[in-house]
Amino acid sequence: MSLTVEAGQPDVVWQPSPQWRTTTRIGAFVRWCEEHRGITVDGWDDLWRWSVDDLEGFWSAVWEFFGVESDTAPGPALADDTMPGATWFPGASINYARHALAMREVDPQAVAIVAYSQTREQVELTWAQLRDQVARARAGLQRLGVGRGDRVAAYLPNIPETVVAYLATASLGAVWASCAPELGPRSVVDRLGQIEPVVLLTVGGYSYGGKTVDRTAEVAAVRAELPGLRHVVHVPYGPHGIADAIEWDELVAEPAEPAYDPVPFDHPLCVLFSSGTTGRPKAIVHSHGGLVMEHLKNHALSWDLGAGDRLMWFSTTTWMVWNSLVSALLVEASIVLIDGNPMYPDADLQWRLAAESRATMVGLSPAFIMAARRDGIEPARTHDLSALREVGAAGSPLPAEGYRWIREQLGDDVLLNVGSGGTDVCGGIVQGSPLQPVVAGEISGACLGVAAYAFDEQGRAVVGELGELVITRPMPSMPVGLWGDDGTRYRETYFDTYPGIWRHGDWVRFSESGTCVVAGRSDATLNRGGVRLGTSEFYDVLGAMPEVDDSLVVHLEDADGGQGELIVFVVLAGGAELDADLVASIGRGLRQSLSPRHVPDTVIAVPAVPTNRTGKKLEVPVKRLIQGAPLDRVVAQDTVADPSVWAPFVELAEQRS
Repeated sequence: MSLTVEAGQPDVVWQPSPQWRTTTRIGAFVRWCEEHRGITVDGWDDLWRWSVDDLEGFWSAVWEFFGVESDTAPGPALADDTMPGATWFPGASINYARHALAMREVDPQAVAIVAYSQTREQVELTWAQLRDQVARARAGLQRLGVGRGDRVAAYLPNIPETVVAYLATASLGAVWASCAPELGPRSVVDRLGQIEPVVLLTVGGYSYGGKTVDRTAEVAAVRAELPGLRHVVHVPYGPHGIADAIEWDELVAEPAEPAYDPVPFDHPLCVLFSSGTTGRPKAIVHSHGGLVMEHLKNHALSWDLGAGDRLMWFSTTTWMVWNSLVSALLVEASIVLIDGNPMYPDADLQWRLAAESRATMVGLSPAFIMAARRDGIEPARTHDLSALREVGAAGSPLPAEGYRWIREQLGDDVLLNVGSGGTDVCGGIVQGSPLQPVVAGEISGACLGVAAYAFDEQGRAVVGELGELVITRPMPSMPVGLWGDDGTRYRETYFDTYPGIWRHGDWVRFSESGTCVVAGRSDATLNRGGVRLGTSEFYDVLGAMPEVDDSLVVHLEDADGGQGELIVFVVLAGGAELDADLVASIGRGLRQSLSPRHVPDTVIAVPAVPTNRTGKKLEVPVKRLIQGAPLDRVVAQDTVADPSVWAPFVELAEQRS
């Protein structure tokens, strides 16, 4: 299809196919709902409105359409819609692993997992092999005394054994938590220590790019700080072993029949941890039923995945994207695992793996997309990406230029699905789908079943202006709680600002058409002269300047109520100098594109911008550092992509102290 932009009109970079009813999975769902629920759907707006106005009808339709299995009558889809504390499918007895390994339509001999690694050769598992390995691992965990409610923790990379252990743990009704092995002992114990695991699975090391990393000392330190640990299982990976541990081969040695213990809908499946960049990581408890329902809906209806598809999305096991990647198995799509440096030996790696694996959907970070654009990479010209139908992007805002670059490189038929959600709901809150047009620089809208809006300080929904991202009605994947919490921290985190309404912590603007822009975390939002400014707006403008490779903005408030100080840090492109002319150009660009309030008081050149391992800019830690907090208090360094970038920020903080 050919897309043109008329003056004053949104830059639409992708349009739904006129045949969406017969060519997409959301189309099949709509046809089913029209027949079995008696609704009429003329387009996305009708479907979304029904999905949030009639939660009982929508989520019961998801349950029936996807054939969710329960050993008991599930009861009403939503028995109590009070937040917090909504009650979903109160009679259900289900199991996440049972649905992940159902194999209803897929050939058991088809490949379920393709795993690329910089530590060992490529590994593939068929669906039959995956089911067998999970059954063996389940039996092995049972021999170690693991049962319902026990915690199994992993200090593992993104490899097939991790997927197997996760599903085996789920099959027993035990509770899973994982940390990537690049996290240091303090960060691991801050997380896993909260849940007191009885079994720890770990590697002794790994390779990252061309470097071999020994983690045996770190494993020993973690073990010493987990007093309730009864067993350690060593997964062989690289040259380093673990003393006094059960070997993985021993754990899975004995054949076993697949089995799945049915548990209540809200029974804990896994614990995910918040980033911990602004305090102790929250231990967020997600349920079997919540993730089964959310990921069936998301992966099939928003991502258009099903049997025969392959999802590739680089992630470590610390990030909730890893759990979403594994959940592609729920819709019988295969998954592509990548472990190692995603930019080694060069920035073309992920495109090569997408072509080699024949991925139908690829998830990419906005930073990766913008770097590929800057470096002149032409993925479709150099690789066979003919299997690719969709590119996902999440983790940070994607500038409009990134949208246009994807269209130019991959063509009009590849859907760019930009989303935002988080660990808290283990899924998306706003994103696209095969039924929504894509506008450059904007997310297509709220997800199905998600009553997402922007609220002002008085709790009123606003359109066309920035506000707090809220969810006014419950989602099945909202946490069942925070581990070890009596409900106090849970309510304070999500429900104190607007009682009975979930406040997500993002700053967002919805348009009249329903598209939105996430302007950053609300705790990083700038309050300049009484007007709140989203940081992503700065990055859009600065990212279009040829002299600027990257940037970060913070606002230091004035205790006396004045304007405060607005600081913009810039990473300069090769050959550029931060002279008076460039400072003036930055100020003019922000003034003209945004407003006079966006003009910085100070512009500082730095070699690099601090980000966490998922690519999010660490605006709040930088601000707290400059305000006088010590570096080790503002952020755990092993959660930072490159800890060496802090030096100039520490120096600046010392100069200002």
